[in-house]
Amino acid sequence: MLKYQIVNLELKWEGPFRIEDLRSLNNYETDYGIYQIYGNHLVYGENVLLYIGQANEQTFYTRITQHSYWLENHFIIYIGRLSGQVTPSHEIWHDKISAVEQLLIHIHAPAYNTANINSVNIDKVGHLHILNVGKYKSLLPEVSGTRWLREEEMLTEDVYRYKG
Repeated sequence: MLKYQIVNLELKWEGPFRIEDLRSLNNYETDYGIYQIYGNHLVYGENVLLYIGQANEQTFYTRITQHSYWLENHFIIYIGRLSGQVTPSHEIWHDKISAVEQLLIHIHAPAYNTANINSVNIDKVGHLHILNVGKYKSLLPEVSGTRWLREEEMLTEDVYRYKG
């Protein structure tokens, strides 16, 4: 029996946007969430997922333009916003966006992300079930953190079962 209540989140993706389109993503009430950056990579090929980030405390425009490397090259950007019938408090929303970013990075391992690729914080993402809708590009349509919860639970059961 899982010890966490599963939280279903839907991310609605839009794009593609080019760097010059980012000024349209500067609304201080709505332009926050997760973004993906696509481009060419020497090893992985053309038009591949390079980076996943979050605009959390600042708009997509403000956050993405802080990456000077992306501004100097030709990259394509997709943005994802949490969707739902009720807008959560700022604190809850902030925590959810951070957890969503961590899980998406861990699952998809973009070439230019370094944090969250080799480890996952079960307490932070284990209860998440993410549905990517709209133009989510190469992300999986559905991502779940319960995989790690089940592995942790099975390991615990095995320890008790074989304790002897």
